[in-house]
Amino acid sequence: MDTVAPQVIVLGAGLAGCECAFQLAEQGIAVQLWEMKPLRRTPAQSSDHLAELVCSNSFRSDNPLNAIGLLHEELRLAGSLLLRLADKHRVPAGDALAVDREEFAADVQAHIAQHSKIELISRHASELPLAQGVPVVVATGPLTTAELAEAITAQTGQERLAFYDAIAPIVAADSIDYSQVFAASRWGKGEGADYLNCPMDKPQYMAFVEALLGAETMPLEDFERDAHYFQGCQPIEVIAASGPKSLRFGPMKPTGLDDPRTGRWAYAVVQLRAENRHLTAYNLVGFQTKMRQAEQKRVLSTIAGLGQAEFLRYGSVHRNTFLDSPRLLDEAMALKSQPQLRFAGQITGVEGYVESTASGFWVAQRLAADLCGRTLPLPPPTTSLGALLNHVLGQDLIMDAKVRFQPTNVHFGLFPPLEDLGRKSQKAERKERMLSRARDDLQPWLTGLR
Repeated sequence: MDTVAPQVIVLGAGLAGCECAFQLAEQGIAVQLWEMKPLRRTPAQSSDHLAELVCSNSFRSDNPLNAIGLLHEELRLAGSLLLRLADKHRVPAGDALAVDREEFAADVQAHIAQHSKIELISRHASELPLAQGVPVVVATGPLTTAELAEAITAQTGQERLAFYDAIAPIVAADSIDYSQVFAASRWGKGEGADYLNCPMDKPQYMAFVEALLGAETMPLEDFERDAHYFQGCQPIEVIAASGPKSLRFGPMKPTGLDDPRTGRWAYAVVQLRAENRHLTAYNLVGFQTKMRQAEQKRVLSTIAGLGQAEFLRYGSVHRNTFLDSPRLLDEAMALKSQPQLRFAGQITGVEGYVESTASGFWVAQRLAADLCGRTLPLPPPTTSLGALLNHVLGQDLIMDAKVRFQPTNVHFGLFPPLEDLGRKSQKAERKERMLSRARDDLQPWLTGLR
C-alpha cells in the first residue's frame, strides 16, 4: 500500500481501535493505526494479532432482551465490522455470542491490513502525536503503558486518570424489598434521606461475615499484585479477614443511622446509594470485591432487602487505566481542553468487548461527521448504545465532588425509566417494552448516520 498523509491517527489496535479505524476508512478517511505489537505487549496479551480477545472468547448474551444483546443488534444494524466478523466466526455457546478467537482476530487483522485507507504501523506511542496536526484517537485499552499514561496525565491532570477499578455491585431499584430497608442519611446530613439502608443484627452480621470469608474469589493476575496499594480500594473480603468486626468500622458502619422502626442504630448497615438521576439503580457503597459473580449473588443476597435483587453489575477490583470521562470529555469523546485528542474503548470507562467496540464505532462516526462538516447527535439514550455513551459522559449520573466515576458494562439500569410502568411490574414486561422503545428510537438515528 502506498503511504499517504494520515487524516487521523488511531493509537491501539484492539477492538475499539480496529473498529474505529475501519469505520473511518470506510468513509474515505486516511488512517494511521499504531499498534505496539509485535514490538511490545502488555502483561495481559499473549498473541501478536490485532483485536486480541485476552480473556473469554464470549461477547456475552446475544438475546436482545438483555442490554448487551440489544447492543449486538444495534451494532449489526449500524454496520459494525467486528460484530459482522464475530457472527462469521461464531461457535456454539447457547444464547451467547462466542467466537473462535484465533479465526476472529486473524480476520479482523486481514480487513485492517488490506484496507487501502489504513496504514498499519508497528510503533509504541510513548507520546501523543499531536504535533502532526491531525485528530488523534487513543484506544490503548485498560493496560495503557506507563509512558503513554504519563503523556495523557500531562494533558488531563494527575487526578483525572485512574489505574485501578474499585467497583461496587449495582442492583435494580425495582428488585429491592423496600419493606426491609429504611431511607436515611448518616446523622441526617444531605438532602433528606439520600441512602437506602439495609440493617443487620449481630447474628445476621456474623453469618454474613462467615459467608463472605468462605466465598470463592477471583485470583489476582501477576500485574494486579499491587492492587492493594489503595486503602479505599480494598475488597470487602480483605477487610473482613483483618478481624470479625472490621466491616462494622468500615463500609458497614451503623453509627448515625437511626432505624425509624426501632429508633436505634442497627448492629451493622449496608448502604445503597442511587446510581443515576432516574433512581432505577443503586450501588452497594464500599462493596468492591474479588468474589466470583455467582458467589457475589449468593453472599450479597443474604443482605436485608436484597434477597431477590437483580444484579445489574457485579463488583470488582482490578488493574484498569481509565479517564474521569464525565469531567473531561465532550460528546465527541474529545478532550474538552484539547479537541484534537479523542478517546475510545475501555480507557473511556466502558467494560467489555462489545462496549469497547461500540465506543470505537461512535468515535469514528462522530469524527467522520466533524471532518466532513456534518452534524451527528448522540444516539438516543433509550438505545443500548446511547445509554452506554450517556454513562461515560455522566449524563445519567449523580455527579458531585465526592462521587468518583467508575467503568461499567452496559445494563438496563443505565436506560431512562419507562413511563407509566409501576415499580412492581414484571421484569419480562419491562424488558419487552424497553426493547421495543429502543428499536423504535434507533431507526431515525440510523437514517441520519447513513
